[in-house]
Amino acid sequence: MPCPRVLLLSTVLLGLLAAQSPRKPFPTPQTGQENPPPPEGPSTDTLAKAAYRDSLDDARKLLALAEELKADIEKNDRYLVSMNTIHKTEEIEKLARRIRGRMKQQ
Repeated sequence: MPCPRVLLLSTVLLGLLAAQSPRKPFPTPQTGQENPPPPEGPSTDTLAKAAYRDSLDDARKLLALAEELKADIEKNDRYLVSMNTIHKTEEIEKLARRIRGRMKQQ
């Protein structure tokens, strides 16, 4: 176990070093300085329209997959499920999460 004097001395030295280090002040906005121009790229309206179209497309795919899933479940034996049916449920889940993610961003 280190000696208490060594611990006290190292604590004091660290405190002195921290007190002597130069501190940078927070940057302050300077008057007369213009705001930078907005970044180039598509506008938020254009991005929102594209997200809306993508969500509609995904919703159409989701509906088609849900109808296929319903038909698969109805024709399968109640104790057996095909791997194709399981893959459809995973794709449905993926599409639903993608749509929900887009809606949360807006």
